[in-house]
Amino acid sequence: MEKIYDLVIIGSGPAGLAAAIYAQRARLETLVIEKEMMSGGQVLNTYEVDNYPGLPGINGFDLGQQFRQHAEKLEAVFCQDEVKAIRLQEAEGIQEETLAAAELKAVSGRKGELKEIIGAKDTYVCRSVIIASGAVHSKLGVPGEEELAGMGVSYCATCDGAFFRKKVTAVVGGGDVAIEDAIFLARICEHVYLIHRRDELRGARSLQEKLFALDNVTVIWDTVVERIDGDEKVNGLFLKNVKTGEHSDLAVDGVFIAVGITPNSSAFAGLVSLDHGYIEAGEDGRTGVPGIFAAGDVRKKQLRQIVTAVADGANAVTSAERYLSEHQKGGSR
Repeated sequence: MEKIYDLVIIGSGPAGLAAAIYAQRARLETLVIEKEMMSGGQVLNTYEVDNYPGLPGINGFDLGQQFRQHAEKLEAVFCQDEVKAIRLQEAEGIQEETLAAAELKAVSGRKGELKEIIGAKDTYVCRSVIIASGAVHSKLGVPGEEELAGMGVSYCATCDGAFFRKKVTAVVGGGDVAIEDAIFLARICEHVYLIHRRDELRGARSLQEKLFALDNVTVIWDTVVERIDGDEKVNGLFLKNVKTGEHSDLAVDGVFIAVGITPNSSAFAGLVSLDHGYIEAGEDGRTGVPGIFAAGDVRKKQLRQIVTAVADGANAVTSAERYLSEHQKGGSR
């Protein structure tokens, strides 16, 4: 008989690992599926984490490994695979087709409903699922970006801004996030440059008004970054004006790239409700599909930080426990 897990956790970043820890403590038979070679998610690429309570200045790689080791100490089970889809099935047998969103209501009340996780390597059956697949920041794709990641190149001003107190920084982008990052950094940095490829910003007018009122912010229009310079840390940007073709150098201590973020949710489209790719789920992690929960950066929420991801994982497991308690293994109580 095919093994049936109480819970499958998709992803092993901070949200997924926290969920694994809580699931093991709850004595749920759990499997964690991670598509990468190593657990930790985006935190692995963070040189220093200074805002996780109790561990100021910890290396992001080390923090990710500590999360994984904690889960392993509790005997969490991991496997490497890439999830392609989730199907709903009944306890009596697997449904061969993936249910469309409109069909979900017809089966949502069936007790004993199981979930079939379709991976690139294998298929897994479970009673509940936590989607903690995370998100990825859009990148510029220019020389120096990968090499200096975590050494002056950042994708999160609220995470790393404190490291640049009284220094000169640049933000690349023109939307709400870029403007908010520039406003945030202006409070602590000596000067902030906002670099945008067009001649007007895309962000909300109210945010633009706040930005333009700041004395220590300069907007560089019609310009793109062609190279990020530095040896062991960022020391400048090589810029190009897209209208004139003119090149220039800009001395900065750090650059914050805010050109978009893409949640890893494409495998779940049509199953759970998405808003700009983010899974719609409350603080309890509940999606609109019974037994399927979301946690971490893939969930629609206000703040995406390590600490909120960890909290999401704990909340999602608590919700999964309650869901499972309402369903006897294999059918109705």
